[in-house]
Amino acid sequence: MISKLYQQTRQYAKIGLLSAGMAIALWGCSSPSPQTAEQPPAAPSQVQPTEVVLAAPRDLAPGPQDAYYTSTILYVWEPLITAGEDGKPAPKLAASWKMSEDGKEWTFQLRPNVTFHDGEKLNADAVIANFNRYKLASPKSSPFYTLDIKSSYPGLKEVTKVDDMSFKLSFETPQPTLLYSMVNFSSPIYSPKNFNEKGDFNGLPQGTGPFKLIKHEKDQYALLEAYDGYYGDKAKTKTIRVRVIPDPDTRLSALKSGEIMGVMDLGAIPPALAKELLKDKQFEVSVAKSTISHYLHPNGKKPPFDNPKLRQAISLAIDRQQLVKELYLGYPTATVNFLNVTSPFYKDFKVDYNLAEANKLAAEALGGKREKVDLIVPTYGLDRYPYKAQAELLQAVFKELSLDVDIRILDGAAFKEAQSKGEYNLALATQGLPNGDPFTLFTNYLGSTGSSNKSYSLGYKNDRVDQLLKEAKDALGMDERAKIYNELQALAVQDLPTIPLFNDASLIAYNKKIKGYQATIYGTTLPQLEWAK
Repeated sequence: MISKLYQQTRQYAKIGLLSAGMAIALWGCSSPSPQTAEQPPAAPSQVQPTEVVLAAPRDLAPGPQDAYYTSTILYVWEPLITAGEDGKPAPKLAASWKMSEDGKEWTFQLRPNVTFHDGEKLNADAVIANFNRYKLASPKSSPFYTLDIKSSYPGLKEVTKVDDMSFKLSFETPQPTLLYSMVNFSSPIYSPKNFNEKGDFNGLPQGTGPFKLIKHEKDQYALLEAYDGYYGDKAKTKTIRVRVIPDPDTRLSALKSGEIMGVMDLGAIPPALAKELLKDKQFEVSVAKSTISHYLHPNGKKPPFDNPKLRQAISLAIDRQQLVKELYLGYPTATVNFLNVTSPFYKDFKVDYNLAEANKLAAEALGGKREKVDLIVPTYGLDRYPYKAQAELLQAVFKELSLDVDIRILDGAAFKEAQSKGEYNLALATQGLPNGDPFTLFTNYLGSTGSSNKSYSLGYKNDRVDQLLKEAKDALGMDERAKIYNELQALAVQDLPTIPLFNDASLIAYNKKIKGYQATIYGTTLPQLEWAK
């Protein structure tokens, strides 16, 4: 029997999902919201041939109080260590390194002939100035990832200069896995003249990347200019303007009209809109794996989700494969693993969908009674993903388990407050990989005193997990740590402190008037973007 469940507020997709023998139809439309705060770009015919205009759902340059000022996907700053295509540590500003036999000292050799955007040279003194900033400012928040020297460099005693182009990190205990925790957002490097006494930026960010930020209007646009002094391959476009357009329908309209040439960032274009766009031969899409995972957080501090059986029930009731196929057109990958697929430590687990078993477990957990629960959804998720449709789908699925779900859409601040105070039952959420070592993620989410465990009211405690985290911290090699991480992943699949749904996909769209623009695991190939001839 087919029943019309609801009308979606945005035209994401026409979907159908089977739940307890019912096919669910979802569809809808809306008119674009006005973008009155934005500075409109020039019409396509007036755009300078040296400038390309793109758009993102959010401001990718939060400003001088942010830990990084800009997201790494703008290519303004670079880390000491980056991630290779396999997710493992690879050289960036640090060209090479060596660990002492006891694992307590690491010596790094810097890449030669690198200058910051303000003309300062990359050397050991500049790196030490950045580490001093880490100490001063940590933990420093960001919409990307928190900068926290204690998490990334546990037990760091001192940073010393070996010579002009090399430095040494000394630790209280062995750190054989240091390189993994230094990747990307854990080792950003800026000009030593770029900070004030609080560790905030004293002007625009002065990094070493192929682009420099030359102008920024908060929540309107970031203007990038190719850095002529870049040590590597130069950016192929002189200037790139990245506009902020939160509404996905408005981004699509801007792309179709030629106001922008492409989109970028998380949820740059919902899959259904990408499919619509591809009907026009002048547009193309690019997709890659993503470091972002999507979850359903249960409040494990109070009934009914303090009962592991009910968490297992709702996990088994979600047909993840169908959800990914219908709502996201198959771009992401379904998963039950807490750890993202791009991690070099990721372990594959079977994705189970068993509605009969789900009903049995739910009946045992609820004692045969119906329960009213709420599902909170962050407004920022609506700007990037079909979260309203997803929430309504879960609402219908969980109804079969005797759970009557009330959907509450909250702004970012209210969403965080509800989680921290435990004033919710279920929440849609995302999490990325801040660096190459998942130890911090495991600690934050699975540890009984973990920061995310507390702030999201997960209420999770497992003595074996706490013991494994202690063993991982003391492990002297990556092989030993990998075995521990395997068991931690298995325990998370079993206990479900949070319920993984799928690994996201980096999906972007662009006009074929530009070329060299492709999605990457985190971001795009922005420096290779250029006008097509």
